[in-house]
Order: sequence, then C-alpha cells, then structure tokens
Amino acid sequence: MNTHPSRRRVVVTGLGWVTPLGHELEAVWRALLAGQSGIGPITRFDATTFPTRFCGHVKDFDWRPLVRDAALHDGILPNTAFALGAAAQAWKHAGLDRDGVAGGHRLGIYLGSGEGILDFESYVAANVGAWDESARRVNSTAWHEVAAARMKAAGEIEQEANMPLTHLALEFGAMGPCSNCLTACAASTQAIGEAAALLREGKVDVMISGGAHTMIHPLGVTGFNRLTALSTRNDEPTTASRPFSADRDGFVLGEGAGILVLETLDHAQARGATILAEITGYGSSADAFRITDMHPEGRGPVAAMRMALDDAGRSVDDIDYISVHGTSTHENDSTETQAIKTVFGTRAGSVPSSSVKSMMGHLIAAAGAVEAIVCILAIRDGIVPPTINLNKPDPECDLDYVPNEARKMKVDMCLSNNYGFGGQNNTLIIERFDHA
Repeated sequence: MNTHPSRRRVVVTGLGWVTPLGHELEAVWRALLAGQSGIGPITRFDATTFPTRFCGHVKDFDWRPLVRDAALHDGILPNTAFALGAAAQAWKHAGLDRDGVAGGHRLGIYLGSGEGILDFESYVAANVGAWDESARRVNSTAWHEVAAARMKAAGEIEQEANMPLTHLALEFGAMGPCSNCLTACAASTQAIGEAAALLREGKVDVMISGGAHTMIHPLGVTGFNRLTALSTRNDEPTTASRPFSADRDGFVLGEGAGILVLETLDHAQARGATILAEITGYGSSADAFRITDMHPEGRGPVAAMRMALDDAGRSVDDIDYISVHGTSTHENDSTETQAIKTVFGTRAGSVPSSSVKSMMGHLIAAAGAVEAIVCILAIRDGIVPPTINLNKPDPECDLDYVPNEARKMKVDMCLSNNYGFGGQNNTLIIERFDHA
C-alpha cells in the first residue's frame, strides 16, 4: 500500500539469481527451503596452504545460452557472467522483450557489484620473473617484458567493478541512468533502494537492479583470512556457516548474483505484468565507528532499520519476517541481534528471522539482492527458509532464527538487512502488493 500518495509506487516484476545452490529460480528456492548447503572445497585455485580451504562455488554455470550474442561479451570474468545470467532470467521472468523499454532511455541499471578475479598468476610471474637478486630489487624492464607477454588488456579492464553494469547495458539496451556502488556487503541492498528512488521520482520506468560478486581468488581469501573473518572448519565445510550459534567461528565466502526487475506501478500495469511484490521502504546509514566493526550497540543498523520503516510508513508491528545479515561471525551476529532488539523492543523475539548465508555462504556485494529475492518468494509461498547449523544457541543471540527447518507462515511484509565493512548499513521493506 502506498503511504506516500505523491510519489510513484515501485513494484518487482522479475527475479533471477546465480548462486552456490544453483542458478534457476525455483530450484534454488526449493534447496533453501530444504536446508541444503552449497558449501564445498575451493577448486578455482590451489588452497591447500590456506587457513580456509572451502567456499560456496557457483557450479556448472554457462551464461552463453542466456544472452543475445555471446561474442558481445567476449572475455568477461565470473562476476559479469553471473550478472548476465541472473539478469537474463529476471528479464524473461518479467515478461519483457528484447526490444527494450521506450527506446532504452527509460530503462536504467543500478548494481551493487564487486570487482572481477585478478590475474593473480600473471602478477606473481611478473614480480618473480623480474626480481634481480644481486641488486635486491625488481628490474622494471624485465617486469614489463613478462607482463606484456602474459597479461591481457581485456582482463585488466574486465576486473573493474563497473564492468557487469557495462555488459548489462549492452545486453538490454539500457540508456537511462546507470550506476554501480561497491559498499561491500551492503552494496546490492543499497542498489535496490536507490534504484527504487529513481523510479519513485519518475526518472525512469524500469530499473534492472541487484548485484554480482566473487572474491574466491587467492587475494580475496587471503584478505579475509588475515582479518580472521573466515571460518576454518576445513573438516566440516557444509556446517561451517552457523549464524547465531555459540560455536560460530567466522563466515564462509560465497559468490554469485541476484537481479530484480523493478518498475513503476503504472508502467507494470500498462503492460499487464505480473507483480511479485512492492518495495516500500529503504534506509541507509554509516557507522562512523571502525572500518571492520559496527558499534557494539548497533547504532548504524538501528538507524537504517528505523529509516526504512519510516520511509515505508510502517511500524515494527507490521513486519512478519526479517531477513537478517547473519554472517556467522561473533561480532555481526551479536550486534545485529542487539540492534533488532533496540528497534523492535518487546516484539523482537516473536518475529521470525533467518540467514540464508548458512546455506549459500556470504555472496558479499551480491548478498543483499539474493536475500531480497528470498523475501519476495517467502511472501509468494507463505514459507520462510531456515538458519541451518543452529544446534548450539548463543545466549547473546536469543531471537527466533527459524533454526534448521523452514517454517510455513503468512508473510505480508519483510524487513531485509545488510551491513558492510566500512560501516555501511542498508535496509529494505518489501511488501505483498496491494491494489488499494
């Protein structure tokens, strides 16, 4: 329901994702409801010497049959491949054709996507091959010779975080506003919220929004290991992601993409689209506390949740389900629990909340979009996915996290949280569509 009559209503008409549990909308949803895990050994590179040797890989995915002309996207890296695959699914799901939207100028894109995989082996080869032991320094001439022989110019371009956006614009003829943000793990939630703002203001009719990312490469895994943020349960990877459990020891890296097609209500109704849900609220805040930690009282998440509820004209009494950030780190889970208690008060313990990161791992920039899709499917089907591996509850985390088994229930309104390193906090309010 529109509680702000002066602004345009924003609805969701298409969904698509590429995840460690698969890359077809309904199959992945069934896997989530069944509590399946997509976590397994790292196979993209030799991780035998790493503290963490497992992740949530996307498996057996071929993006080429999903696009108009694969040659247009020659040389893309996995982050862009994931984005193209998810967007093609969402576009088809929305019932849009390949002729675009109003010549393309009323079609925009807003992604929260991360960088591509670095050409790690070539970088190492250039540095090692150019090392002058006698001078104890890198020989710049030799470095350039090795680099020129091994590195590919297209690969250097494609690793940039804006390239999924560029390829989506090319694929769908989007000539309206196009932006990408990389606010870490909050990025695609932010992208959806800001895409909705453009639609509300009448700047566009349709927005492709969401995110894509992979950090499953030597530098990505090394970085998170150095931060001691990753689980090291190498002997039991499928149970390593255990949000809110007393014995959690870090998150599990995942990868993939989630894309939503958003439209103004008028545009969707004019073309007879099936409306899946409505985006009614968005809140965003910064912690201004530390680079990698939230304030222990969760002040940033509290502000984002309250802002989203106010934007939607809703109260905590209206929320049926919370899609929590739920990373499986000690700091995030305890602080997020405290933030929910602060916002929801006495109702906090009675609102079901769950983390699909327990099954997929953490998709970093793509996490928020995938979790927004989870909310929409929960509204559609009247069931919410579980938080698996929650067998040893933490006394500090004492909310209803839907442990281990999906729960059938009526869901009309969801609150979806995502937080990122650097202090970003973003929240969406997603509702069942009401014609009134």
